[in-house]
Amino acid sequence: MGNTKKVGTTGRFSSRYGVGIKKRVLAVEQKANLPINCPFCGFAKIKRVAPGLYGCRKCEAKFTGGAYEPQTLVGKTINKMVSQKQFIAGAEELAKAKESSFSDIEREVEKALTTEEPREEKKFKKKKEETVTKVEEEN
Repeated sequence: MGNTKKVGTTGRFSSRYGVGIKKRVLAVEQKANLPINCPFCGFAKIKRVAPGLYGCRKCEAKFTGGAYEPQTLVGKTINKMVSQKQFIAGAEELAKAKESSFSDIEREVEKALTTEEPREEKKFKKKKEETVTKVEEEN
């Protein structure tokens, strides 16, 4: 296979695609080929099964990750937040805020329903009263 000084193993693409794209492919390939420790047993025996799926050849554990790397930046951030329990506390506060806003809205709706009659019924009553008064006037 082709090997060059600037783009390494992506020299196999020869003069096609350009240097910039070949450098990006090289960076992805280097990340994908690094030895990775299993999050369950700790041994560096992880193998990519499919895009986003990884399996340990020692303990046979399977887990998900990024397409070319077993743990993405977003995944690392979320794991850190969960381990520090910041994420859980934030979710509880958000749930409380939603709960209070929904109960306020429910109270307002109940108040509106009990104090006022629906508009259609008001119109119907007015028309009924008008017809009754007209009939009385005619008689």
